[in-house]
Amino acid sequence: MDIVEQNTAPAATPAGDGEREPHPSDSLRTFGAVVQALREHAGLSRVELANRVQYSKHTVESVELGRRMPDAGFVERAEEALGNTGALRKAARHLTRGEAGLAAWFRRWARLEREAVSLCTYECRLVPGLLQSEAYARAVFEGTIPLRTDEELEAQLTARMDRQQTMRERPTVPFSFIVEEHVFRRRFGDAQAMRELIDHVLERSAPRNVTLQVVPLDGALHACLDGPLQVLETPEGRRLGYSEGQKNGRLISDAKEVSALCQRYETLRSQALSPNASRDLLERLRGEL
Repeated sequence: MDIVEQNTAPAATPAGDGEREPHPSDSLRTFGAVVQALREHAGLSRVELANRVQYSKHTVESVELGRRMPDAGFVERAEEALGNTGALRKAARHLTRGEAGLAAWFRRWARLEREAVSLCTYECRLVPGLLQSEAYARAVFEGTIPLRTDEELEAQLTARMDRQQTMRERPTVPFSFIVEEHVFRRRFGDAQAMRELIDHVLERSAPRNVTLQVVPLDGALHACLDGPLQVLETPEGRRLGYSEGQKNGRLISDAKEVSALCQRYETLRSQALSPNASRDLLERLRGEL
């Protein structure tokens, strides 16, 4: 089953209007829908609820539409005004802000990724985001459909490069990558762009805490043919998985499912080239350009 990353509501701000969320998250929209449903069940208008919680009608409307992160004061007063069921307090613990440049279905995983004590990634479609050069990432985003505006593209590119800071800032966290050889053979741009990509991958995978293994073209069929996967371990020792497809992603917390993903990954790790042999292969590919 999927989980929702927990996040506490921000500290209270003066009653009135906080800043509008530039990128509303799914959790904000869900929370707003719950507020609206409870308000309508209580037979209150937005003006009447605003009076009871001591916030403006505009704030109540923005919260209900998922456009505003409610502060602790709003949550408590709305809870009391709408029946004291505990529903709003519980829902507020799962609120997360939207993040520019990250797909809605990936935001929870991106946050978990920043706190993980280990991360394993298998990719068969494209170079993993944490290893992409800027030119490669830009080419990926430029090729998406529907097309993005220049502003959206830059936001995505910035978010992708910011994610890579995780590896630089956490030198004691193990990062493991297994990537199919054909991913590095897929051309984009000119030969120089390809060389820069391979150089970037070699540089990012050079630190002692980073392991990169390549599955060679002449390798046998293996247990990860269902598609790309990621597995991480949280600071509490819990293992979580993530899989992604067309316009969707799934964060996996079921222990049996995660265990199966880990077994598949470990089996493929034994079948892929060693880290040294993988680097040799990438250097040969670079020399062929």
